[in-house]
Amino acid sequence: MALTMLVSLLILLLLSVPVALSLGLASTIAVLSDGNMPLLVLVQRMFAALDVFPLMAIPFFILAGSLMETGGISRRLVNLANSLVGGMTGGLAVVTVVTAMFFSAISGSSAATTAAIGSILIPAMVQRGYDIRFASATQAVSGELGVIVPPSIPMILFGISAGVSIGDLFLAGFIPGIMISFSLILTCWFIAKRKGYKGKSGITMAMKVQAFKEALLALLMPVIILGGIYGGLFTPTEASVVAVAYAFIVGVFIYKEVKWKDLVNIFAKSSITTAIIMVIIANAGMFGWILTREQIPQQIGEFFTSISSSPIVFLFLINLLLWFVGMFFETSAAIIILAPLLTPVAVALGIDPVHFGMIMIVNLAMGMVTPPVGVNLFVACQIAGIRLEQIMRPLVPFLFVLVVDILIITYVPKISLLLPQLFK
Repeated sequence: MALTMLVSLLILLLLSVPVALSLGLASTIAVLSDGNMPLLVLVQRMFAALDVFPLMAIPFFILAGSLMETGGISRRLVNLANSLVGGMTGGLAVVTVVTAMFFSAISGSSAATTAAIGSILIPAMVQRGYDIRFASATQAVSGELGVIVPPSIPMILFGISAGVSIGDLFLAGFIPGIMISFSLILTCWFIAKRKGYKGKSGITMAMKVQAFKEALLALLMPVIILGGIYGGLFTPTEASVVAVAYAFIVGVFIYKEVKWKDLVNIFAKSSITTAIIMVIIANAGMFGWILTREQIPQQIGEFFTSISSSPIVFLFLINLLLWFVGMFFETSAAIIILAPLLTPVAVALGIDPVHFGMIMIVNLAMGMVTPPVGVNLFVACQIAGIRLEQIMRPLVPFLFVLVVDILIITYVPKISLLLPQLFK
């Protein structure tokens, strides 16, 4: 039955059927071909995949991100980043990375980070003489920080799927997120120096202080959310509700940029995004249940251990697998399917599950900027009004840097585990 399902999935994906629908149809075809299981079981497994309390955090974090985006947060964060690093060589490119790092601590979504910041900075970079292809590539790559810097929706999904503490995963994402951010900043600086992209002059200390004051409430949001989680005041799921309340108060009553009439569109947009993710989770949960029922995790474990019992070799093979999967699968679906299959094998080889979670997330994050299913690429190209193939050449140096970052995160566990261990 598992073979029928996997072959069906491959055919459906080759026919360009959406991933969520492909997962559901492949599962249904497998059950029908087997003939020993009622179709009602599939519906039950879909509901069971969604009947998980921590999943409630996803719609609330999405709503909080939409409220903050509409409330002028992205503009204030751009102004702050510009006042801090805009004077550097390649200032606006560096501002793109720094702003993405700030905004990632609010949105939890890669595509949302790319769209919110890109709509401001891609036109600004072009106006300052930057190549539009370089500007788009910089924004697309910076957007992946949205799923690495906590809070992160993929971290929530991995924690649920693999039975790992979401709080520990949030802590584990800080140092890798900062490391990747600095590597992207250096890449931007080198390219800008070679191409002659100069920074903005005339930034005074008064301008920096003013930008900081305007962005202070936005910067306080991750401090309140993450501080509350690690201070034991609320769980990650409860933190998502606090995030919505904070974003609502700031956007409506303090910044006053979210009007009451805007709330309908904000809720509608958030509901659609949530529905898309939940459909993927439901179908991927059903697909994963059949794989587990057919003992595929055990077979995968035996396959990897038959090649080598070395954790070093295992992690190298996992990186190759996740890089390939990230090119074709939506991140949420990939995590829900692969996390329960691969995490037990990693743990059996002595790899910390929190560390393994970060390896999976940073690999799949790179999938967001690699074709053919690189969602960040599509968002950035749509904003810039260019074709996908035009962005590929300036993207290559960034992809090389990301590969190096992933290898460092993979083989230096302390980068991911330092903060979780300190807080225990």
